[in-house]
Amino acid sequence: MLAVASIGALAFAFIAATVIHLDRAFPAAFWYDLLASQGKIQTAILYYSALPRLAMALAAGACLGFVSAVMQVVLRNPIAEPATLGVSSGASLALTLASLLTPSLLENGRDMIGIAGASTAMLIVMALATRQNLSPIRLMLGGLIVSLLCGTMNALIVLFHHDNLQGMFIWNAGSLVQNDWHATHRLLIQISAATVLIAILLRPLAILQLQDENARGLGLPLAKIRLLVLGASVFLSAAVTSAVGVIGFVGLAGATLARAAGARRLKHRLLLSALIGALILATTDQGLQLLTGSFGEIPAGSLTALLGAPLMLWLLPHLASTPEISMSERRETDHRIWPAIALCVGLLLILAYIALALTNDMSHWRFAFGPDFWATVPWRWPRSLTAVSAGFMLGIAGVMSQRLTGNPLASPEVLGVSSGVGLGALVTVLAFAQPDRTIQMMSGAAGAILTMAFIFILARRSAFSPEKLLLAGLAISTLFSSTFTFLLTTGDPRVHTLLVWMAGSISNVSEHDATVAFGFALFTAAMLPLLGRWLAILPLGMSSARAIGVSGARSNTVLLIAISICTAIPTMLVGPLSFVGLMSPHIVRMIGPRRPIQQAFTAGLVSAIILLAADVFGRALLFPYEIPAGLMASMVGAPYFLFSMRRTRSR
Repeated sequence: MLAVASIGALAFAFIAATVIHLDRAFPAAFWYDLLASQGKIQTAILYYSALPRLAMALAAGACLGFVSAVMQVVLRNPIAEPATLGVSSGASLALTLASLLTPSLLENGRDMIGIAGASTAMLIVMALATRQNLSPIRLMLGGLIVSLLCGTMNALIVLFHHDNLQGMFIWNAGSLVQNDWHATHRLLIQISAATVLIAILLRPLAILQLQDENARGLGLPLAKIRLLVLGASVFLSAAVTSAVGVIGFVGLAGATLARAAGARRLKHRLLLSALIGALILATTDQGLQLLTGSFGEIPAGSLTALLGAPLMLWLLPHLASTPEISMSERRETDHRIWPAIALCVGLLLILAYIALALTNDMSHWRFAFGPDFWATVPWRWPRSLTAVSAGFMLGIAGVMSQRLTGNPLASPEVLGVSSGVGLGALVTVLAFAQPDRTIQMMSGAAGAILTMAFIFILARRSAFSPEKLLLAGLAISTLFSSTFTFLLTTGDPRVHTLLVWMAGSISNVSEHDATVAFGFALFTAAMLPLLGRWLAILPLGMSSARAIGVSGARSNTVLLIAISICTAIPTMLVGPLSFVGLMSPHIVRMIGPRRPIQQAFTAGLVSAIILLAADVFGRALLFPYEIPAGLMASMVGAPYFLFSMRRTRSR
């Protein structure tokens, strides 16, 4: 009942905000002029700007909520949304490239460019999963990697062309400003066509909620149904992205709140998700126009999380949990564990030597030997040791996150601690003219502690439900990213200084930072064996854990604190490192180790290798310029992971 009342309150807020805004901006006389076809300026603004903007907000929000609900059914994952399959990132990258290389195409071909980018990303994901009958876990992992890769390339372009992309910042923040009805009509036609296809496939889509074996037993062609439904979903997502830019969280919030409201039948859940998505986006936009005036240029997409996230966090304890997600489809033996660990250690030692010895004398690259080598060591060892230590902690945190939640899309960043550190860093940049390292670290630590405390309180209220932990973390992460995106649109030069930190830069670490990181890495390695039993049992489910005497509250609390520490320290020292903690567990599962301690230790080594290699390549690739290690880690690790996914069978 609480969820239903919240949706009713949201509908009332939308109606009230819309009526008040339109009454203030366009008194009754202008509506009479509109009906009488009078040619006054204010009447034209009402007809060609205000009303199309309202219609666009409702249509785009409904589309995003609908698509997210469909994707959650097809992928069997409660945190699936358009960004999961790389759709939004592909469209955004294509439009960013077009704005730099061929800006003239954007005037009339924005839709086609966005749809082409989204379709290309989706085709790559489909190609990765075709050998496994388009299995949901392969689709999700492939989509997440493609999304990270596109996002990395986009961030790299922004770093080097920041001043030329101010208009793209506004578009990426989700701008609903309209000048006529053309874009709205086009989006409504696109929505109608794709929705009809999904409606025809509604019954097969309902069967997809079963396990694959049961669906096949009913004669359902799984690959064809998933291909058609996902194709229609990608088309809808790309159409919205092309029309109004990147609007995150609306779809996830709409689908989640629809389930919280008790919608059990699929068609009811899809309709309710669309309604809630439309209400969230339109209410946010109307509220912004009330605060800033009809001609305010604050992109609504950047602030939808300010309305949707608190609402979702409030209702999460009342959300019924979905069945646990299986992270693997078959078991593997550990016969390759020791050769894998030996190979990782060998690669790490080789990379460490390269990181310390590789130098450039302004004419060519060479390896330093003898006195030259020892002269470079004091300059290089802090960043190399920090890269290894941060990667090691994030790899272990990634394994713990995925085992704690039972979700292959879980990562240390998804639990929200990194965003807490980011909020602390953002406050520091805005509050202090020239904040020093100590102030930045203290602010980041304060943000991490507050976020961890909030997640812990919510987890206790939700009986440590893995799904609710992930959704709460995503809500907090979206709040941070939305705030940061909005500040980027203002052109504030102070925010630009955070771009390098957001990309994960190791260039400014000190000897003290490296020592702290190494100390925490040693602590993590020593702590890991004590958590082995919990990490092995919790993926079986809480009922199984309780049956063999494991305390769910105690084990979840300790693991949550461990994940928070292993995430907060690297984030404070280096910045967010999205790829490392997410993908290293999957890379390790492809190598062979399955037992939790061996898997976590190997994942730590793999992450350390990726981050150290990223630091070396980032320094050398565009010398004398430097690519931040966080971006470079995605560029180094993502292609390898995609190649490995293509070669290996579903796990």
